[in-house]
Amino acid sequence: MKTKNKNGTAIERIWHFFASVRLSVVLLLTLAATSIIGTVIPQNADPAAYERKFGQPVYTVLESLNMFDMYHSWWFRLLLCVLIVNIIVCSIQRLKSTWRIIFPKTPAYQPERFRKSAGRVQWQAAGASAEALKKMFEPYMRKHFRNIKVENPPENQGIMIFGEKGRWTRLGVYAVHFSVLLLMLGGLIGSIFGFEGYVNIPAGETRQAFSLKNSNQTQKFGFAIRCDDFNVSHYPSGRPKEYRSDIAIIDNGKVAVTHKLRVNAPLTYKGITIFQSSYGKTPSGSFNVVFTDNEDGTRITKKAAIGETVDLPEGSGELIIRDYSNSFSLRGHNMGPSFLGMLKPESGQPRPLLLPVNHPSFDKMRGGQYQISVKDVEFIQYTGLQIARDPGVPVVYTGFIIMIAGCYVTFFMFHRKICIELQPEDNGARILVAGISQRNRTGTKNAVKRLAQKLDRMARQTGKIS
Repeated sequence: MKTKNKNGTAIERIWHFFASVRLSVVLLLTLAATSIIGTVIPQNADPAAYERKFGQPVYTVLESLNMFDMYHSWWFRLLLCVLIVNIIVCSIQRLKSTWRIIFPKTPAYQPERFRKSAGRVQWQAAGASAEALKKMFEPYMRKHFRNIKVENPPENQGIMIFGEKGRWTRLGVYAVHFSVLLLMLGGLIGSIFGFEGYVNIPAGETRQAFSLKNSNQTQKFGFAIRCDDFNVSHYPSGRPKEYRSDIAIIDNGKVAVTHKLRVNAPLTYKGITIFQSSYGKTPSGSFNVVFTDNEDGTRITKKAAIGETVDLPEGSGELIIRDYSNSFSLRGHNMGPSFLGMLKPESGQPRPLLLPVNHPSFDKMRGGQYQISVKDVEFIQYTGLQIARDPGVPVVYTGFIIMIAGCYVTFFMFHRKICIELQPEDNGARILVAGISQRNRTGTKNAVKRLAQKLDRMARQTGKIS
């Protein structure tokens, strides 16, 4: 029995912890603070740029905390998960009382609240008895309102007709809560199961895989993308005006889709969205790597290509050409088209090597026996495509739609109760129409006035018939 009590107490404590509004405030403030940090620290930039900006010690600490890609970090996802649980528990906690209000077993009405209502309207109906008015008003109320109740108050000889509408509108705030849950859930789904990447495709060539963003890994499309044509139009100043790619999606060996890809006209195929992102030039094949002896000026030329290893003269090591950048930035200076390599001497530590095409003497600053440069590079133009898949987008869109509907219900619709009191008099009856509402009292007053005008016309008709 003690174990059960302890377990019950622990569960209750966990429940109350997640039902705390204070927890909601702390989580929201924490998320707001991290979002500000994510704005101050550019996300998903080049690691070398971070290292230059913050220095190696600070860079190491921030990198360990995933501050450079914090929206995909484990702790940011954990914050969202805790907030989701917090919202669910808070909503369930408060839904119990709201549910009893929306679906009461026997709706209760308090006549004195209506008689003291600031928005009541009353007038005399000559020539019409209270009973005759009740027979006309009751069907109208049953048609336009819910939970109709007719009473004869014991303190007088009058008749009271109660009705209401809009109890369900109290659920509007829960619809907003649910929409927020969907927005965060969609973000989590996209963060965990989505991806971003890029691929460069020269005109006339086909690619079946792309490089994942901030990773050295590649991933296959599940189909192939072929670039049939690529065009760039320019302004008179020479600035690019528009660049367009004519691409074809090849699936199972057949052309499934053709599309003219532009910056604001992406293509989505099998859940993968393809954006026109950039363009540039890339080496079309092999090129020459020149080793110049710093002592006697002797030159040795060797063929190379991206991804290949070139042996250094006299067996002194090797050079690996790893990548190519169409516009490499070094300490704020644009070095233009450059090859990026790794120099592995026979003795000593490997070191990165930058070989700008337009600055063949750049490597001379490195020192050593040989100065390395590249020449005879032939370029072809490519289209740069951004690849993205976010399975959480439909969930986010659904959340936005529900949020709009929930906000409309919450702010523009309301629960109101209406009472019609009929008091017999010598030459007719006195009619009192009143309404009460927890909010939007102005709207309730206007609704009461419109109802009173309608009932007055009906009462006049009843008086003529009588």
